[in-house]
Amino acid sequence: MEELLPESAVAVESYGDDWAEGASLYPEEQALLTRAVQKRRREFTAVRACARRAMEKLGVPPAPVLPGERGAPQWPAGLIGSMTHCEGYRAAALARATDLASLGIDAEPHQPLPEGVLESVALPAETGRLDRLAAEHPAVHWDRLLFSAKESVYKAWFPLTRKWLDFSEADIDLLPHPGSPGQGPSGRLRARLLVPGPLLDGRRVEVFDGRWTVQRGLVGTVVTVPHA
Repeated sequence: MEELLPESAVAVESYGDDWAEGASLYPEEQALLTRAVQKRRREFTAVRACARRAMEKLGVPPAPVLPGERGAPQWPAGLIGSMTHCEGYRAAALARATDLASLGIDAEPHQPLPEGVLESVALPAETGRLDRLAAEHPAVHWDRLLFSAKESVYKAWFPLTRKWLDFSEADIDLLPHPGSPGQGPSGRLRARLLVPGPLLDGRRVEVFDGRWTVQRGLVGTVVTVPHA
């Protein structure tokens, strides 16, 4: 994930839940898991272990990460960030609020979306572009990549607006570029907001930019929002 981020941001990732074995939770985090099943406990613990190691990389003392409104993580003062987890993978990305306005990350298994999901996620224009991309690069599951990009856009959007963003309210263009030897497909993404974007220093943000990659059986997407 870190290779997708600008130099001002850091990321820590884990394949599996090994970190959950020795990791500890703060009491206020532990209180959220009183009725959670073991799988949820391990995911919750492992991704927060990633977050605290990311804090260390930024030189920030470790702190609890509690879910806030709509489940968005509440970061220590002066930090912005995002977390993601899927089967076999956990990651957290952080930056200082003075360096970036917001960021969002998402990881998904590199598999086709379940039947019927794409129709609820993609705009007609996006579907047409996915068809063209699939013809040119058939090894990539573009439907899953689009879904992941929409998730990253939302995670970057919500801390700036405190509002819901529907899948239909961002038109995302996935732009591939040739991968380096030994690496999977990768590229850029551009999300055009179809509703009024957030105001940053008096400037209306209408486009979110990001990057994507396909590696180790996973799709990874990152969206970063710089200051005006």
